[in-house]
Amino acid sequence: MPKPKMTLPPFAALRAFHGAATHDRYRDAAESLGITESAISHQVRRLEEFLRTPLFDRSGKRPTLTDTGRRYLDQIEPAMRQIHAATEALLSASGRSAVRLTLAPSLAATWLIPRLGAFEREHPEIDLQLITTTRVVDLMREQMDVAIRHGKGAWPDVEATFLLEETAMPVCAPGYLDPLPQEPSLDVLRSVRIIVSASFPDEWEEWARANGVELPALDDAITLDAMEQTLQVAESGHGLAMGRRPVVDGWLESGRLVAPFGMADPTGAAYYLCRPSDAVPTAAGRRLERWLTEKAAEWGGANGDASTSA
Repeated sequence: MPKPKMTLPPFAALRAFHGAATHDRYRDAAESLGITESAISHQVRRLEEFLRTPLFDRSGKRPTLTDTGRRYLDQIEPAMRQIHAATEALLSASGRSAVRLTLAPSLAATWLIPRLGAFEREHPEIDLQLITTTRVVDLMREQMDVAIRHGKGAWPDVEATFLLEETAMPVCAPGYLDPLPQEPSLDVLRSVRIIVSASFPDEWEEWARANGVELPALDDAITLDAMEQTLQVAESGHGLAMGRRPVVDGWLESGRLVAPFGMADPTGAAYYLCRPSDAVPTAAGRRLERWLTEKAAEWGGANGDASTSA
């Protein structure tokens, strides 16, 4: 007797659904899968047509899983992980191992990517896949091997190891403060335009308190969403921004920004190397972690553990 035909959905549609269901937005899912947002939407609808039931409720601002969609996700999740693990094992047997690393775009662009050439030369057997995003990724569900997270090292279901200390100091364009003051003061701060990052709304108050400086009212401050935007506006000569190391290092090394007061203070946060607490790391993942730890130690040593004058 012929075997009964297996009823399987198109895998591209299944993969798109899994991505959309494990991300807050279709845009984030598209970014993680390397396809367009419209492709995600098209493939999800294709799966819904195949299953003859809606998987997402689209009545709100963002699509959310229906009860049926959530049950379906819970049922296919183990299979998706098994396919991922089987694929990784086969790739390892063929001589190259894929490792998925997620981190913030700012840290990727300014600290990691300039070092990637060295990693590829030292580990040609590893296919490093970077997933850059500002959101907190569910490492297990999104099948990430390693993450670099910013914070204080406490996240549920995550094993976190200290990687890089973060320090901060005011920065501005060369010539914006002329002559450069010897130390921060209320008079100096009143003479400049303060640039504030909405991602770190209290950073100026924390810096002023750490340095014993009275901070003028920030009513006239320029407020921007992201730290990179504040650095770009400061580079254009429009004010004094808070530069956070190691992200700001590239601006300082190239001379696009200067640190007029010269000191860098710990922010109380750091970058941590993270992995899912319930996952067994692959050999390639461990090699990547060791390499990142070594490069972080080199950076810390070259910069006086990130706390010396810039």
